Amino acid sequence: MKKLLAMLLCAAIVFGAVPLFTACAKGGERNEYRITAELKENVVTGTEEFTFRNDEDTSFTVLKFNLFGNAYREGAKYAPISAAYVSAYYDGKDYGSMEIKSVQPCADWKISGEDENILEVTLEEELFPRESVCLEIGYTLTLAKVNHRTGIAERAVNLGNFYPILCAYEAGRGFYECAYYADGDPFYSECADYTVTFTAPSEYTVAASGQTVTAQERGGKRTATYELENARDFALVCGREFEVYQTDAGGVQVLYYCYADDAAQETLDLLADCMEYYAQTFGAYPYKTYSAVQTGFCFGGMEYPGLVMLSDALTKKDSMYTAAHETAHQWWYAAVGNNQLENAWMDEGLAEYSSYLFFSERVEYGVDAKARMETAHTAYNALCSVQEQVFGEADTSMNRKLGSYGGYEYVVIAYDKGMLLFDTLRDAVGDKRFFAGLKRYYKEYGGKIAVPEELADCFKSAGAAGVIASFTDGTAVL
Repeated sequence: MKKLLAMLLCAAIVFGAVPLFTACAKGGERNEYRITAELKENVVTGTEEFTFRNDEDTSFTVLKFNLFGNAYREGAKYAPISAAYVSAYYDGKDYGSMEIKSVQPCADWKISGEDENILEVTLEEELFPRESVCLEIGYTLTLAKVNHRTGIAERAVNLGNFYPILCAYEAGRGFYECAYYADGDPFYSECADYTVTFTAPSEYTVAASGQTVTAQERGGKRTATYELENARDFALVCGREFEVYQTDAGGVQVLYYCYADDAAQETLDLLADCMEYYAQTFGAYPYKTYSAVQTGFCFGGMEYPGLVMLSDALTKKDSMYTAAHETAHQWWYAAVGNNQLENAWMDEGLAEYSSYLFFSERVEYGVDAKARMETAHTAYNALCSVQEQVFGEADTSMNRKLGSYGGYEYVVIAYDKGMLLFDTLRDAVGDKRFFAGLKRYYKEYGGKIAVPEELADCFKSAGAAGVIASFTDGTAVL
């Protein structure tokens, strides 16, 4: 009976899928998440129906899922927030967790990983190439009071990484388990199709990664269903105080949710201008909607496909810069993926440089792009100087795991040096080849995961590989 139920579930999920990119991660059909979740006070109760389609040239007996919500539990090996940002716990240190209640059908399941961060599911039968399996995972997510990606912020509820998500699979390495390092974005996943049905108290306005397809209110609750195809992740933000501003940018519905922005219309205009500029410069935005949400967040912002979080603590100018940076992530991370734990510069550096390009042309927003580039140079040189004085030499290599960085070092290497890399690359290959290379990169790797060598190949220049290699191995002289 369980196998029959699983087969019927698979059939229901497959029906009607329409891709937005021309290809998924490895050229076949995408995996699919159908999530039903409800928020009650500080707990999300969810059921995840997950379809895994084996698009590899190997068979599987085990599937592994990242449990990012478990990083917030008491006693976690890797604290989700460093000591430098402990004020994010605005009401004193608080804890959350992600608890798996059930997995079916399967032979067995257990919590594993170096920090209780992995759900390991043993399948009933070996899954061969071109076969698929459907699992139903029941779970609860307890939210900490914290201004962070996942938690009860002071004026909203942030639901980034709120469900078990399949670990990215690499041939020769297996499923890549993501430790939740405090610095950087410790996330690495493949694109899938999402249908999310979410219930919250009626007083909440909910911003979501996907497009709303149904909504109804009953008994003091509002339930809405959202759809998002070919997406690397899915996020929600709930707030009681949101004002919602919206406009159209090249056929994309742009929404801005805020509660403390005296220049909300200007922020919306900037978001729309960014969308149009990036679409013209890199390629068409892949989704129907884009939402930016002002919320409690201890860093500047956080990107998810179709949705970004913007900290309510930012000044107006910093908020504008952050909005441009996070919007660029819709191209570099949401569409073109990379291993953010080992090659963080690929999306962060390119998002920074994309912001630089935007503000270089749109001077009316008052953000000095040239000064931002000079600041990057200054920060990089300062880091080198300090490291040379303390350690005798500077390590500015870029293909390092997140856990090996200090917080300031990570920002300088991934953001500042990353931006300098792309500016140097532009000088080396010329404007025509540089911008053609970025368009090629987006077109060829949208919906996929790219590695540094593939990025270099897109510029069709021997010099491109040399520039990128010298930056990433630390030998470039800046």
